[in-house]
Amino acid sequence: MSATRFPGRTGRAPNVTDGWNWRQPDGTPTTANVPPHAGPSAGSSAGPGGVGGPAPSAWWSDALHDPWRNPQTPTAVVVQAPPLGVAMLPEPVTDPDAPRRRATAPVFVVTLVTALLAGALGGALGFAFAARNGAGGSSTVLGSQGGEAPAVVQRRPDTLAGVAQRLAPSVVTVRVNGGGGSSVGSGFVVTADGYVITNDHVVEASTGRATVVFNDGSTESATLVGKDPESDLAVIKVSRSGLTPVEFGDSESIAVGDPVLAFGTPLALANTVTAGIVSALDRTISAGEPGGQVRYYAAIQTDAAVNQGNSGGPLVDGAGRVIGVNSVIKSLAVDESAAGNIGLAFAIPINQAKRVAQELIDTGKARRTVIGAQVSGVGVGQEGGVRIAMVDPAGPAAGAGLRTGDVLFRLDGRVLEEPTDLIALVRKYPPGAVVTVEYRRGTDRQKASVTLAADAK
Repeated sequence: MSATRFPGRTGRAPNVTDGWNWRQPDGTPTTANVPPHAGPSAGSSAGPGGVGGPAPSAWWSDALHDPWRNPQTPTAVVVQAPPLGVAMLPEPVTDPDAPRRRATAPVFVVTLVTALLAGALGGALGFAFAARNGAGGSSTVLGSQGGEAPAVVQRRPDTLAGVAQRLAPSVVTVRVNGGGGSSVGSGFVVTADGYVITNDHVVEASTGRATVVFNDGSTESATLVGKDPESDLAVIKVSRSGLTPVEFGDSESIAVGDPVLAFGTPLALANTVTAGIVSALDRTISAGEPGGQVRYYAAIQTDAAVNQGNSGGPLVDGAGRVIGVNSVIKSLAVDESAAGNIGLAFAIPINQAKRVAQELIDTGKARRTVIGAQVSGVGVGQEGGVRIAMVDPAGPAAGAGLRTGDVLFRLDGRVLEEPTDLIALVRKYPPGAVVTVEYRRGTDRQKASVTLAADAK
């Protein structure tokens, strides 16, 4: 209830205080409660602590200091009496000496805010660490964090991968149509102006032309320069300059166990590279179709995977130098068309191939190296060997003092067990080369130096 004052009114009526007429609920006027300091003139019969009057109220205003009060009018604040039957409860009083309860709300708020801040900071740091390690926000990191890539992965020029990359532009696929069919083989560039070495049996069915496919897929028509069926070598040429020729190695300086790579187009799969080692040296090969030309050479044996289509491709050493021409494989298949790699492949030594190719380029034909003797059978005894059946009187063997009936068992330290061994080893050397022959005449062991010559054909 608000209080409205009426300043300027003078005088007072009974039971009227400061413009308010307080009455009981039944309409009868009430007796004003006079403030203790008002005194008897305030219209009350009892002051504080008096007898017979109502107790002073604990709630009242200081009307004497009211700025709106008429100073000429005595004033008292009267509090309405409670209804009959309602007990007036005293105002609760707090003991000043009682222990006070500590406020828990501020502590709880501070703890909650601290926990939230700590959680947010930890989450941010975890996300930053995961993102920096490439986990995309995940805390799981796969694999280890290595340093510099190992030497093998860096593919230096002297690694197998480095050799493969360097040789790739020099290796080609050779396609030949003719004789009622087509064949696919391999080859490698030996001059910048387009000379290519391959096998004779790759181009033997051609009518003088072939197609060369380079490792980048480009093609060129090729012409046949020359071929030597007995050594199974041929040279073709493309009309393109600026090519990358291979680097030649020395097939006489390799050893069993040396790493090698075989390049070519096995089973029409161009730009194929396989790896292996040198399995054996001077392995006698005599190959050819029944009734056709028989090819002899002392081959480099390798376990590098070689299949049909690898013929004519290069066999290179660990430094990327060509040491042989892949030519034939051994197989358990009865049908040659079904033959596949079983780890027995053979290559023509590059020293022989290079010499023959040079002669084919220069003259269109190659010379054949001979010893001037024919052998027909094997020797007897533990040393074995091959027996001379006939000696050409004007040939190298006769000039070295060899006779019919002599048993040859070594040529430059290589053991001779079959007549084909002598033919293959002699063909490996160029005309004019001097070789040492160990032989037996009767019971005497002797040596002779033989200067090999070129066939008169």
